[in-house]
Amino acid sequence: MEKQEEVLLKFRDLFNKMAWLNKEKMEQALQGHKPSEVHCMEYIGDHVDSNVTKMAGALYMTRGAISKITKKLIQKGYIATYQKEANKKEVYFSLTPEGEKVYQTHKHLHQTFQERDKIIFDQVTESQFDAMLRFIDLYSTHLDQEIEKENRTID
Repeated sequence: MEKQEEVLLKFRDLFNKMAWLNKEKMEQALQGHKPSEVHCMEYIGDHVDSNVTKMAGALYMTRGAISKITKKLIQKGYIATYQKEANKKEVYFSLTPEGEKVYQTHKHLHQTFQERDKIIFDQVTESQFDAMLRFIDLYSTHLDQEIEKENRTID
């Protein structure tokens, strides 16, 4: 097996293991919420002036899909919309107190998972982290360029 293939397979395997380990706790704590809804609330909680376009780009979803999800979240009372005086055309999202609870629960779960895995990350040296981050950045930039070449928009 080529190193390239081995790296990609090991990345996939690693993320599948993480997803499997985290899934049950996530589902119990965030019962009744779809992952896409939670990720939208997470984005809104982490970013001021979140809108459909920004969320679609960041979450690699279509604007139509984000619009659908945000409409549901508004109906359920987890997010609210607002506009700025200077731009009445653009609609932005913020978390309601109920949405903030979901956001904090999700954030706490991730902290719990990080704490669980800390034993491994404590063994990694600064230069190893730097090398991994360089590789991830390099690969991510390459994929961004490939997406651009195909002229594929998120819509």
